[in-house]
Amino acid sequence: MKTSKLLLGLLLSGSLTACGGGGGGSSAPKPASSIAPASSVAPASVAASSIAPSSAAASSLAASSAASQGAVTISSFIVVDQFGYLPHAKKVAVIRDPQTGYDAALSFTPGATYQLMNLDTNAVVFSGSAVSWKSGATFDAAGDRAWWFDFSSVTTPGRYAVVDVEKNVRSPGFNIGADVYKPVLKHAMRSFFYQRAGFPKELPFAELGWTDGASHIGAGQDKNARLFSDKNNTATEKDLSGGWYDAGDYNKYTNWHAYYLVALLHAYAENPTIWTDDYNIPESGNGVPDIIDEIKWGFDWLKKMQNSDGSVLSILGLSHEKAPNQHASPPSSATGPSYYGPASTSATLTSAGAFALGSKILAGLDNPELNTYAADLKTRAENAWAWAVANPNVTFRNNEGVSAGLGAGQQEVDDAGRATKKTTAAIYLFAATGSATYRSHVDANATNATSWVDVWNEPEVTAWLYYASLPDATGAVATSLKNQYQSAFNANNNWPAVRNGDDPYRAYIGTSNFTWGSNRTISRKGLTFHNLIDYNISGIDQTEVRNAAVGYLNYIHGVNPQAMVYLSNMYSLGVHSSVNEFYHSWFTDDSPLWDRVGRSTYGPAPGFLVGGPNPSYDWDGNCTSGSPNAGCGSAAPNPPKGQPAMKAYLDFNTSWPLNSWQITENHNDYQVAYIRLLSKFVPAP
Repeated sequence: MKTSKLLLGLLLSGSLTACGGGGGGSSAPKPASSIAPASSVAPASVAASSIAPSSAAASSLAASSAASQGAVTISSFIVVDQFGYLPHAKKVAVIRDPQTGYDAALSFTPGATYQLMNLDTNAVVFSGSAVSWKSGATFDAAGDRAWWFDFSSVTTPGRYAVVDVEKNVRSPGFNIGADVYKPVLKHAMRSFFYQRAGFPKELPFAELGWTDGASHIGAGQDKNARLFSDKNNTATEKDLSGGWYDAGDYNKYTNWHAYYLVALLHAYAENPTIWTDDYNIPESGNGVPDIIDEIKWGFDWLKKMQNSDGSVLSILGLSHEKAPNQHASPPSSATGPSYYGPASTSATLTSAGAFALGSKILAGLDNPELNTYAADLKTRAENAWAWAVANPNVTFRNNEGVSAGLGAGQQEVDDAGRATKKTTAAIYLFAATGSATYRSHVDANATNATSWVDVWNEPEVTAWLYYASLPDATGAVATSLKNQYQSAFNANNNWPAVRNGDDPYRAYIGTSNFTWGSNRTISRKGLTFHNLIDYNISGIDQTEVRNAAVGYLNYIHGVNPQAMVYLSNMYSLGVHSSVNEFYHSWFTDDSPLWDRVGRSTYGPAPGFLVGGPNPSYDWDGNCTSGSPNAGCGSAAPNPPKGQPAMKAYLDFNTSWPLNSWQITENHNDYQVAYIRLLSKFVPAP
């Protein structure tokens, strides 16, 4: 659809208003300047980071926010990975010309000559022309025409920009270097520190501006959580403190939490030499990689959720009752009560797999304390398996029916989902124990297990490939799994889409896969490619594989129609346009301290991956676009509604009735997928 010049002008000028409600209520309209497309917003101030950026990135921040090289100004139509590129990776700047969507009133046609300029020396190091994508076709998922400027031949480390000589504009600055993603990984991983419940965020570990006391440890909270169905019974109280907030609220879901541990364990095991002990968390410097310390923090909570009979409780949540300060800012000011749900088969199976893989990985670190911890995890895994086998159909659907009000998202699965969880648990139990019982269960369910490869089954397929990598796996099954995976990659939208260049932004997932959490989808798609290397699939070109996978990383880092980094507040690393605000109970709308970069004192903490474009976004039914009505100010915003899939995004954090969580909420599931992909491109110290 075409967006009028009037609407676009209102969005960019700040004249359009939208409601600024929060927590289920409404408040005065919020100026639209706070929800304009991110590329039009330059932060007024950026809090200092305790994770030091490279000197080139730090020195470029001022230049990147306005202009550099005389009159050459930054254009949102020349999009690049704003962190940078590895020396020997594929490097392609995308030049975009909007045809449909909120920016359709604008246009850009590249000039005849493009240059790669070293921003430190002003030297032109490469010159060429931009090549039209698909002979000028419009990419429907983005509503853009596009051109590619390939500067892959430049491998010399430095600080660069892509310049359109004729139009006198350039891209944001970026680095070329072997370690361009290392500080990014630290920030992304540190988001779990900020998500810790029941743990103080204090200097020097919390960065200046994002300190807080321990949350959810008051009367009736996590240390004294009660069964949701028996709230008045003190006999049900359990100490379930710790763990991580699951997303932008303060709930904790066992099925999902256990999987985050699995994903982080894979991130470590697939590239163990890159993980260092200097991420500036309280455990840093203890001789254990900080990712393992964070994993252990997660396991400490999961262990509390396991009952003595081996079963695992399903959820620790905050009731949606009208309790005061239920999801308050900062987290330590939240005073509402905590409740848990009963054990379920799915939560127990997912936990069994996590306990088992944790036992396997931690036992391999040759650390006496962790060896003892790993042995305990192994016992817990086998106890959980035994309970789940004896109780195969125990379900609990939180926040539905009699459990309405407990938590928010639904984590329960159907019969097929439990069967998948059981097989996945068996894979990790076999790795930890070597027992033929688990191997037999795995082998019996291996038929066509990896014959379909897509983003939606990536966690399960990764588990199968992990099984195929184990030395004691059944040889014929392992060979079949790898062959299936290789065959699947030569079909559908895997290698054909990449080799045909079907996405000008070089991150093809298909329009239909742009749904809630599309940035997780992007990350998982990149992982499906890199699995070919990680799990030794034969007959591949490793350079081609890595170039395919890194394209998905480039997309998250700025090679997208928004020309923005989809991580929060990354200006300390020299980016030009980053997520300025996102839906989170701490970094809440209208907070004078943490709402938005450049308007509030600090903005949100750095390193959180937001959900991303979501064409199914919709505001509450009481809002009507362009018409004043209750709670919606003068008009509900567009974007994100009614846009091409990749443009269905807005840099805002307004709660009900505009429901920004559909596109800008963080989620640990997004975070672990991104961290695992990013870690593939970070060198060992």
